[in-house]
Amino acid sequence: MKSNWKYILSWLLLMVGGFYLINALIMVGVIDDFIENMLVTIGINIILATGLNLIIGFSGQFSLGHAGFMAIGAYATAIITQRMSSEAGFLISMFVGVLIAVVIAAIIGTATFIRLKGDYLAIATLGAAEIIRNVINNLKITGGAAGLYNIPQLCSWPTVYILVCVTTIILTNFIRSKDGRAIKAVREDEIAAEAMGINTTKWKLAAFVLGGATAAIAGSLHASFLQTISPSNFGIMESISILVIVVLGGVGSMTGTFVAAIVLGVLDTVLQSFGALRMVIYAIVLILIMIFKPSGLLGNWEFSLKNLARHFGKKERG
Repeated sequence: MKSNWKYILSWLLLMVGGFYLINALIMVGVIDDFIENMLVTIGINIILATGLNLIIGFSGQFSLGHAGFMAIGAYATAIITQRMSSEAGFLISMFVGVLIAVVIAAIIGTATFIRLKGDYLAIATLGAAEIIRNVINNLKITGGAAGLYNIPQLCSWPTVYILVCVTTIILTNFIRSKDGRAIKAVREDEIAAEAMGINTTKWKLAAFVLGGATAAIAGSLHASFLQTISPSNFGIMESISILVIVVLGGVGSMTGTFVAAIVLGVLDTVLQSFGALRMVIYAIVLILIMIFKPSGLLGNWEFSLKNLARHFGKKERG
């Protein structure tokens, strides 16, 4: 427990320092509106990818349905805030989105985790996400295929930053707790974990539900910041984009997910001026990184004051 708090403290120090650094850079004009938009996008992607990393990297379940839970949060916020345009309405909409996502994730997880795993589970979760998207696409309240516009912008970079911090603390604390160790035991060897008395279905479902809840939070932020959404925003390519961040950063590394989301976010922004060549260059960079660093940018390494001191200690001795 003591080491858990040291780990959380190291993250908290980094988060507080990051907030004041960004705020100072905005005040002196180094960060303009364009860069601020990039930071918000990166923050939303971090929330999405850390939740997916919990499912894939720590519980060992392959899911391609993350965009579906993101859509639930986005549409809950869009519908409610258009009728209740206030901070209270935004918070209520986020809570409703998370609640719906949790219920649907529990239903999907209960139906799939008992019988399916690996590629079959990925196909099932992808199918579930497509069901969610098509239901949204055919409802009048969601605006159908045209989507919803003029959503009140009740989200700013401090809102995104704070929620990145909150979701990261919740996820990292969960992973390093007794429950998190049970989830990692299921990932390593499900049969052995079950033989030790661990309810494997329960913990796989817990990771899936928590990951779905964070995706709904990210969806709420996405809708409120961009002010327009449509079902096409939440297709399979969105799930793949989140998966790319997880794999690039290192499956099973929360720190790696942060680094990959920042690297890809900056790269995407820098390549805007290349027009149609942007995605080609982007894809080539991804291929090169995975060829020369197949375990991801950080592998399974995690940031903490202890790990940082050990790293620099090795350099000094060398």
